[in-house]
Amino acid sequence: MNIVVLVKQVPDSGAARSLDADYTVARASANNVINEMDEYAIEEALKIKEAHGGEVTVLTMGPASATESIRKALSMGPDKAVHVQDDALHGSCAVATSKVLAAALGTLNADLVICGAESTDGRVQVMPHMLAERLGIAALTGARKLTVDGSRLTAERQTDEGYEVVSAATPAVVSVWDTINEPRYPSFKGIMAAKKKPVQTLSLGELGIAAGEVGAAGASSRVLEFAPRPPRAGGTKVVDEGDGGAQLVAFLAAEKFV
Repeated sequence: MNIVVLVKQVPDSGAARSLDADYTVARASANNVINEMDEYAIEEALKIKEAHGGEVTVLTMGPASATESIRKALSMGPDKAVHVQDDALHGSCAVATSKVLAAALGTLNADLVICGAESTDGRVQVMPHMLAERLGIAALTGARKLTVDGSRLTAERQTDEGYEVVSAATPAVVSVWDTINEPRYPSFKGIMAAKKKPVQTLSLGELGIAAGEVGAAGASSRVLEFAPRPPRAGGTKVVDEGDGGAQLVAFLAAEKFV
């Protein structure tokens, strides 16, 4: 089975994050890492390969610095990587990003595309749906468990109330949550082997996409303004001097809870 895993380099969610002057995520000065959910996608792809054979390819869209995350991903076990890199991509919205990734996937002839359910820098959860629509294939999203039986995929889709069981034939796009497995740590052997694994670089021109269709110029949405989260204010203390109940009701009414 030919499996492609989408991997995104993002600022570490455990550190303070900010926006640049053009209102895009500040990445140059950040501690950039593999998007956490993508590590579970990599692990799931490797488990499928180990059980059913095939090849695992990592696909990344990002600047030159994303090479660090590509090598980290390869050290976990995938066979090769494709890096879509072009200066014109800076500031791309989700719609433009899906167009670029779909074009890259079109060159890879994947039976199965696996990605994290969301990225920690965007958290819009739309990429698997957009890719499936552009590629004309099924989307099994939010999986907490994935079973492969020949060309048939069955997933337990995690919901707030429990889970749903959905299935589809390959080719398909599957997104996974962090409940699906436990990602392996790269071994020293894997880290050394990753340095020799092939990484193909693709430009927009090679994918047949014009620069004006992506980046800030081609974005379907943009940030107009932003402000840091205000500091947490102190709570309201009610001293019961015989009218505590009335004070409580008045507070709840003021906050529109009642």
